[in-house]
Amino acid sequence: MKQFRVYLRALEYDDYKATHKWHSDSEIVQGYGAIKHFVSTENEKKWIEHMIFSKDKVAAGICLKETNELIGLVFLTEIDLFNKTGHCPTFIGEKKYWGEGYATEARILILKYAFYDRGLQRVSDIINEDNIASQKMVEKCGYQKEGLMRKSAFKDGQFVNQYMYAILKEEFDKLLEDKYKDYEF
Repeated sequence: MKQFRVYLRALEYDDYKATHKWHSDSEIVQGYGAIKHFVSTENEKKWIEHMIFSKDKVAAGICLKETNELIGLVFLTEIDLFNKTGHCPTFIGEKKYWGEGYATEARILILKYAFYDRGLQRVSDIINEDNIASQKMVEKCGYQKEGLMRKSAFKDGQFVNQYMYAILKEEFDKLLEDKYKDYEF
């Protein structure tokens, strides 16, 4: 059986040290489309605590199996249990691991959780038009581009377009059968 190189784990209080560094890096923040802001360590601690105790969203650390190093975060947010939908942002904060496929592996793991453990039917993501790496990653995970949201985000002093992507449970089932049937989860 093949294995993923990463695993997901619950956030811990000390994770603020890594996430503070990531949230303070304008290159990382720009990648996921947030507005640059100044983040204090105290505010970051509160954010981690909020994510740890949140009842309406899931936040997990992406860790390397080989070293247990925390390299990024993956979320399941906007969970709508009536419509069985959710939203799934993912990012690798340790830049030395960018482009290595770790975000794809983490996304597959959180999608398995979303569809099989939480019973969702559809999971979406919104990606800035200029974030080609994230677009390729979600497409590798089986997402379909559903549309263009014109000038829907404010970035670097201007409004930019974003793409809406989504994957349905049956599409994920097919992806698992086609590409991940030899993997141990």
